[in-house]
Amino acid sequence: LGRWLSDQRRTYRAGAMTGERAAELEELGIVWDTADAGFETNLGAARAYHQLHGTLAAPRGATILDIAIGQWLTNIRRPGGLGKDPVRAARRAAQLAAIDPDWNPAMLGWTVDWQRHYTYLAQLLAEGARLAAIVPGVTQHGEDIGRWFASQRRNWDRLNEEQRRRLATLGVGPQKAPRARRAVAKTAAAPGPRTGGTAFHKGLEALQQYMTREGGMPGRAVVERLPDGDIHRVGVWLANQKQRRDRLHPDQLTALRALGIDWAQ
Repeated sequence: LGRWLSDQRRTYRAGAMTGERAAELEELGIVWDTADAGFETNLGAARAYHQLHGTLAAPRGATILDIAIGQWLTNIRRPGGLGKDPVRAARRAAQLAAIDPDWNPAMLGWTVDWQRHYTYLAQLLAEGARLAAIVPGVTQHGEDIGRWFASQRRNWDRLNEEQRRRLATLGVGPQKAPRARRAVAKTAAAPGPRTGGTAFHKGLEALQQYMTREGGMPGRAVVERLPDGDIHRVGVWLANQKQRRDRLHPDQLTALRALGIDWAQ
């Protein structure tokens, strides 16, 4: 039966099947393009996820309706992820955009994590929360929106123009006196055997850069390229600071606390 169905699909695609036979098969529910059938199934799950979360910026591990929707969305955002046929790819992109115009944040110049946190911040405000009350520890759908919000204000100049515009529509602006920068300057001004000097400053800069862009903490394997071209293993650096936190200088702990590092309290 499987071989026979494959033969019918080939005949249909070749344009050699009569309309009567095609209609009879369609009445039985035959799917002419199995790839499109799989896409439609996942698209239905995407609609359900958006209805629940208000965004398609799902984390990679997200699931809904027993479908790994986060991984599926990750896959289709990749080059060629919507298929090799340009007409089909354009049709699929339009279907996704009809659910969420910002379904592929990379095309806008930022990450999926940034898009998700921004959407959740907008939801909190729409629900009646005040910006002043959104502090580290305030969450939405399990995400720490307060910490992310603070990092956006603190690192306003590192956001692109459209990110700043979108945040401004929510009433968000730059932080006038970023504590993290004062702490970094203080640490760098008085290097010594316990402050770590330039090495700590570089690590803190890399961590701040990653958190601004991604809205969360780096994994151990994360590597950051700093504006001066230096490559910094920020994930390993942060793990090392945690292990030696009892030996960190108070200024270093202050700088880490300003970035929301819990264990630096």
